[in-house]
Amino acid sequence: MSDFFSNGWSLFVAIGTIAGLVFCLVLLAVAARHRVMANDNSTGHVWDEDLREMNNPLPRWWAILFVLTVVFAGIYLAMYPGLGTHKGSLGWSSTGAYDKEQAEAREAMGAVYAKFNGKPAEQLAQSPEAMAIGERLFANNCAGCHGSDGKGSKGFPNLTDSDWLYGGSHETIVQTINQGRNGVMPPMAAAVGSAADVRNVANYVLSLSGSAHNAIAAQLGKEKFGACAACHGADGKGNQALGAPNLTDKIWLHGWGEDAVIAMINNGKNNLMPAQASRLSPEQINVLGAYVWSLSNSSAVAAK
Repeated sequence: MSDFFSNGWSLFVAIGTIAGLVFCLVLLAVAARHRVMANDNSTGHVWDEDLREMNNPLPRWWAILFVLTVVFAGIYLAMYPGLGTHKGSLGWSSTGAYDKEQAEAREAMGAVYAKFNGKPAEQLAQSPEAMAIGERLFANNCAGCHGSDGKGSKGFPNLTDSDWLYGGSHETIVQTINQGRNGVMPPMAAAVGSAADVRNVANYVLSLSGSAHNAIAAQLGKEKFGACAACHGADGKGNQALGAPNLTDKIWLHGWGEDAVIAMINNGKNNLMPAQASRLSPEQINVLGAYVWSLSNSSAVAAK
């Protein structure tokens, strides 16, 4: 694909554009000079016996407007991008205009967020103004995946409980919003063993949380669980440094039951939360992080 956007194509576009403008002027000039040799100034075409096509010249105002349009197009292409990779004499670009608008918007909002800078999440959670702003930021940027109430859905974490893959402190939440997360569980079937071993491990995983399981299969899968312990821990309680889920609670992000766990072991999972640092300012992320923190700490907020 990169070959398509080579300098050769840029030159092709520029030449084609300029040639098109020149052709318009040449066509107007040729048409103005062309005369049909007929005594009655007609083209010689007749319809319905007496309906003749006349060869009257274009109105002067129309011809002037046509020329001005072509001249304007030439000036525009000299000043703005339009001739291949030519950036224009003004140096304008849509990216530059967007960045300028964003900078102006952030400067205008600076005074609004200044009062929240440096304050801990506990204090921000007590501010109705901060929480109203945080709620709006959440609705615009996070609700599409986590839901308007923050309770998530299959594949998207619930932000209102105390089960955190990477930790639930305000600092960790801000880091997650800034940098995003890419949670990867590789397919483990080859490391676990046969299909029967995978089924046994799945039942052992279910047993860790007291979920319905086959006790005999779970006992057989306990030893094979060692292949999973590097991330989830020997006790299955997970590792927030790696984003490895706690398997001893009854919170199932990607589905519950023997079939769901077997599918996870066989196929693995790649879960991605995109980074928001390029879309939101640090001040906005600070307030948004406090709002997300408040969703799972409602009792602590109410006690203040």
